[in-house]
Amino acid sequence: MQLSITDWIIIVLFFVVFLIIGIVVSKQSGKDSKSFFLSDRNMPWWLLGVSMVATTFAADTPNFVAGLIREEGVFGNWIWWSFLLTGMLTVFFYAKLWRRSGITTDLEFYELRYSGKSAAFLRGFRAIYLGVFFNIVIMANVCLAAIKIGHVMFGLSSYQVLLIASPVVVIYSAFGGLKGVLLTDFVQFIIAMVGSIWATIYIVNLPEIGGMEKLLSIPEVAAKTAMLPDFSKPELLIPLLIIPLAVQWWSVWYPGAEPGGGGYIAQRMLAAKNEKHATWATLFFNFAHYALRPWPWIIIGLASIVIYPDIASLQAAFPNLNPSFVKNDLSYPAMLTFLPAGLLGIVITSLIAAFMSTISTHLNWGSSYVVNDFYVRFLRKEATGKEQVAVGRISTVLMMIFAGLLALILEEARDGFNLLLSIGAGTGLLFILRWFWSRINPYSEIAAMVISFLIAAFFFVNGKLENPWVDIAGHWQLVLGVVITTIGWVAVTLLTKPSKAETLNSFNSLIFGNESKFKGFGMKILGFFAGVVGVYCTLFAIGNFLYSNIILALILSAVVVVCGLVIIKSFQKTD
Repeated sequence: MQLSITDWIIIVLFFVVFLIIGIVVSKQSGKDSKSFFLSDRNMPWWLLGVSMVATTFAADTPNFVAGLIREEGVFGNWIWWSFLLTGMLTVFFYAKLWRRSGITTDLEFYELRYSGKSAAFLRGFRAIYLGVFFNIVIMANVCLAAIKIGHVMFGLSSYQVLLIASPVVVIYSAFGGLKGVLLTDFVQFIIAMVGSIWATIYIVNLPEIGGMEKLLSIPEVAAKTAMLPDFSKPELLIPLLIIPLAVQWWSVWYPGAEPGGGGYIAQRMLAAKNEKHATWATLFFNFAHYALRPWPWIIIGLASIVIYPDIASLQAAFPNLNPSFVKNDLSYPAMLTFLPAGLLGIVITSLIAAFMSTISTHLNWGSSYVVNDFYVRFLRKEATGKEQVAVGRISTVLMMIFAGLLALILEEARDGFNLLLSIGAGTGLLFILRWFWSRINPYSEIAAMVISFLIAAFFFVNGKLENPWVDIAGHWQLVLGVVITTIGWVAVTLLTKPSKAETLNSFNSLIFGNESKFKGFGMKILGFFAGVVGVYCTLFAIGNFLYSNIILALILSAVVVVCGLVIIKSFQKTD
């Protein structure tokens, strides 16, 4: 498709602004690793919260949601909406603990909480396992979405997309550090939200669709609008609602929704001014991520059913695209081809922003593991601050290269999501309990990691065979992985010795002081439930306003207000 001069000006200005931000903050960020990876621990909650939201708005996220809408319906989103419970657990129980720890990365936690060579091994191994290999898989999935968008919007090949998109994000990530990432995230989030909402309004009012009321009256679309699955259909209810809410949220490690916090979410909490800023940042993230952001993508996904009713129609519209890339997640960028000049430039800029925000965060987060938890810890303890920053910048470039290469062999956004879920299945409960159950030790974590990976690898290979060894639905594979992994690591925990008493005493003294670990649990649990109900009610209230169910939307809005008051009261009682 052809872009106007206006579109190109908007896109070029965006790139220039981000490069300037990276260059301006590079001197301050390059002083030492604390400045580069944590921005001197002086960041306000609103900037950190927006950064968390911007990071989880990857270029593949709208594609993923649109694909779910077409395949399952709106209620298909429960496979990720369920992670709100994980997020709220972090808000009320763990955000303050992470900030109080004073560590540089969440992997440093291992040698704070555990003792001996096994703790050191665990820290070093996960630095490479998560910071490099796992991280590259995540970034490759984001690059895959960029490839599809680049082909649909510009007619670019896979290699051209990666060669154009990657250098800018690598430059400002490598030079600006976390502060550069946070500042660009703030700009990116605004552009992304404006672009997605404006695009949704325009697309819904296309002559082919005829407005929201007409869209919802089309039988094929109306069949996909329910926010909850039909309770009389267990084949939908069990995998899309019951398992996510009953099992998945507490048992599965997933980037951005780690039980107990972790990864780049923990990095943001560790960079906060104080414990209150860490808590409010995480609360804002969960509210915006689950309640405010999904509806533009959902509506475009519904509208795509009218224009592209099936895979064949998508293939016919883009005959030059590799057929392996033509999946339901292609529908989102396909719908954007209808946008006019100017708006098209803003929306493309928003998608570029989403890509860059996620990639930059993962590059900075992954390189923090490589530097702090592997290079300095095991290879050069005497490394200077500038040397650490240099190693971080080199690892940033290398991870981007490998992520781009892996993206060339992936096919669909949902493939990556399911693979990451299966690899993390069964490890989540350990991350929740390790702050409070002293029996948990490094061998518990090693067992959980190894068992879950082997089970995921087995089912991944099994699924690729023409005659699978085991014929089990994907959701039951997840449950089986959770059960086996959980039994495995709990057994190892009970059969091995806990960490040394002096290590546990030092950890408890730092994190909990002289108070009980369980002080204020009652109010925290109340705040947790208020947060979960409040965010879900906000999500459903917005949906019902869009569906013109005004009375129900107003009732849900009233519940949101009550939940907000309970949350504030909970914070006051537990400070």
